Amino acid sequence: MTSRPIVVETLSGTPVPRQRVEIVERKGVGHPDTICDGVAEQVSVALCRAYVEAMGRVLHHNADKALLVAGRTAPRLGGGVVLDPMRLIIGDRATDAAGGRRFDVHGIAEAAARDWLRAHLRHVDPDRHVVVESALKPGSAELTDLFGRGRPGANDTSAAVGYAPLSETERLVIAAERHINGAAFQAAFPEAGEDVKVMGCRTGGVLGLTVAVAFVDRHVPTAAAYFERKEAIRAHLAARLSADLETLDAIEVDVNTLDDPSRGDGGMYLTVLGTSAEGADCGQVGRGNRVNGVIPLHRPSGSEAAAGKNPVRHVGKIYTLLSHHIARCVYAEVPGVEEAYVWLCSQIGRPIDDPWLAAAQVHPQPGARLADLAPGIEQVVARELANVEAFTGRLTRGELGVW
Repeated sequence: MTSRPIVVETLSGTPVPRQRVEIVERKGVGHPDTICDGVAEQVSVALCRAYVEAMGRVLHHNADKALLVAGRTAPRLGGGVVLDPMRLIIGDRATDAAGGRRFDVHGIAEAAARDWLRAHLRHVDPDRHVVVESALKPGSAELTDLFGRGRPGANDTSAAVGYAPLSETERLVIAAERHINGAAFQAAFPEAGEDVKVMGCRTGGVLGLTVAVAFVDRHVPTAAAYFERKEAIRAHLAARLSADLETLDAIEVDVNTLDDPSRGDGGMYLTVLGTSAEGADCGQVGRGNRVNGVIPLHRPSGSEAAAGKNPVRHVGKIYTLLSHHIARCVYAEVPGVEEAYVWLCSQIGRPIDDPWLAAAQVHPQPGARLADLAPGIEQVVARELANVEAFTGRLTRGELGVW
């Protein structure tokens, strides 16, 4: 196999921020799908730590088949009860023996899952409210053997695409969810649970946000209090985000639009634990945010679910995060680039630092020429591919977010 040239070309069409319409979604930390992504990634990081401590290297594993089965609760004003716990199943493959050592992969996975739940969901007791079950099994001989080879080789033929920069719509959608799930907001609005979903729809210079916030029933004594606090949250969020507008003209915020005051408790978004997974919605890895934190309907996207996959050999995970990283580097380091997309495609067995295809598509800024931009872009892409082992080291240590 020989290295292939890096393809650089001008992207046709209009950059996303200058298109008339844009739709962006983000699922917050307490959303069932995000819970699965977060837990799966923490399990992988915990397995990596155990393997490196014992063997000096990461062994074969993929823990990306997490499924969260909703429990059953009875929310009510002033405080409801949990009737049946949620069930979290963590599956796929993990090496449980190597070099004369054995690894308690089930214990590692279940402890990591509980640690993540405890750290991110303040009303969930992972020992009482969630049944955690590891279904990890040893991997196939051929894929396991891949980890004993020298130069890292791709475990699959896979493609990924990343882009930069985030549009203002994408930035504000992320900011809305993170603000609601921030410590200061939760102190001011303790009734706001972690299950937050933000849908942003921009038309021209006006951005509309529809926000779903799971209210924690013990902090809501009456229906009047619910609707008063909901309006306070809406007004606070609108004011906070309006202060962050850069090129957009206005932002409009709606909260919990399914509510109906005439329907009693059934007309309010009440939960016992602050997540719909307690009694309504199930979750699964790969159904939530892309690795850059949003679900961007106007951007190209790969099909890989990155969370929980092996960080040193699973090329679908590596390239998914690396393509966004390289795109951010291109945008930051090459003057004259308005928007950058980076495409990476692997071939199974081929070295990870030598993709089957590496391409960059850019929108040059007005007056900039591709011929002037291309050498700098090629240099950035080549440099980051050459440094892929340092990048996967950061993934191994859990330093890069996947949701």
